[in-house]
Amino acid sequence: MNSVEYMETAEQNLLHTYNRFGVVLESGKGVRLYDTDGKQYLDFAAGIAVCALGYGNAEYNAALKEQVDKLLHTSNLYYNPPIIQAAALVKKASGMDRVFFTNSGAEAVEGAIKSAKKYAYTRDGHTDHEIIAMENSFHGRTLGALSVTGNPHYQEAFEPLLGGVRFARFNDLDSVKALINDKTCAIILETVQGEGGVYPASKDFLEGIAAICQEKDILLILDEIQCGMGRTGAMFAWQHYNVRPDIMVAAKALGCGVPVGAFLTTERVAQKSLVPGDHGTTYGGNPFVGAAVSKVFEIMERDRILEHVTAISEYLWNRLEALKDKHECIHDHRGIGLMQGLQLAVPVGVVSKRALQQGLILITAGSNVLRFVPPLIIEEEHIDEMYRILDDVLSGMVK
Repeated sequence: MNSVEYMETAEQNLLHTYNRFGVVLESGKGVRLYDTDGKQYLDFAAGIAVCALGYGNAEYNAALKEQVDKLLHTSNLYYNPPIIQAAALVKKASGMDRVFFTNSGAEAVEGAIKSAKKYAYTRDGHTDHEIIAMENSFHGRTLGALSVTGNPHYQEAFEPLLGGVRFARFNDLDSVKALINDKTCAIILETVQGEGGVYPASKDFLEGIAAICQEKDILLILDEIQCGMGRTGAMFAWQHYNVRPDIMVAAKALGCGVPVGAFLTTERVAQKSLVPGDHGTTYGGNPFVGAAVSKVFEIMERDRILEHVTAISEYLWNRLEALKDKHECIHDHRGIGLMQGLQLAVPVGVVSKRALQQGLILITAGSNVLRFVPPLIIEEEHIDEMYRILDDVLSGMVK
């Protein structure tokens, strides 16, 4: 089939929940993707911050092929070596104490919510606890995750959602304090808001929330699904701050393309929350994803990916600043590490489509932000190529 036939067949068979770009991607190598017509694309989206190691990494692929020939699935009624190794590695990298592997980020958020509610129930026997979440946040589209997602547009068709959720303003500590009461059991936020426009938490805000949680026995849940796994120059973004979450959720680059997520807890939370029968998953933590997670951590540590991100992200920042200085339509530039955004006064959807036509993959965040979340292995030459294409696109937007 050619690309048009592929797209027509997809539209006949798939539920129309995505407005996809008119491209059929077929293969990838390094930081580049190739469609069924043989066109090449420079990827600055990484599958929405998933493919941290890029595409076609031979060592990663070999580990998955080896595991396919050994064992794919056993269920969680039995132990398996790959996931045991993966658990040890994610614990070491995060400094957390216990891990539960899921199939996705949304499922990890569901587990985090259940852990917090069970912790509070174990503590006081009540079932009317409340959670504070943030406006403009995004935690997933399952009903529990959607309940703590601070965007009414995503929620209104699916109400009533989980009760007892109240929304504060991100980076406004007073707005959080105003919502805390005796029923508050958890505060959940993204360390760096992604879909909401690429907003990092301020130091005073995040450390202030952590102090409140410690004082009042409220659990701090940090969503590291998009900003974790080295994207900010630390393995997890909260490690830039003087905090430690009680519960953390991860996914996306945790498996670098293999569907896997996780929620992690401290030992204190683990001892007072979920017990056998409270939570489970058929596929979560199977040998195949365990092999993927283990290899991702191995490659990241050996190849010093965090150090590379710290160095190359400064170059990306400077080049995006140069674009901002050149184009009046760029109103703001923010972010951290290889998670940056440009706020535009022109339609970002049009910009991303025109960039795609010129062989550059970019995604958006919110209604007016171009989001830059490339594979963590990009080099200066790739950033310069991105700059040239985007400069040309933006120049054409104002003519």
